[in-house]
Amino acid sequence: MPLFMDHHEKVEGLTAQAVAEAHRKDLETLGEYGVNYIKYWFDEGSGQVWCLVDAPDSEAAMTVHREAHGLVADDLTEVQEGA
Repeated sequence: MPLFMDHHEKVEGLTAQAVAEAHRKDLETLGEYGVNYIKYWFDEGSGQVWCLVDAPDSEAAMTVHREAHGLVADDLTEVQEGA
């Protein structure tokens, strides 16, 4: 299954707690789309968030964010894991 990295460029009011809650909502929603949100990274100061997701396609990955909490990524790139 393809692996994607998404990027949210400016999430207003971003806090560690808010990102954790959004990720929790993703985990509640992802099963019906064959998606697995694996890990996320964030920077509170800039409001940026990156999410690593295993998904059948980019649309499925975006749909989970849209339905779970509405914070759709600004861009989504298919990536390959390196050593």
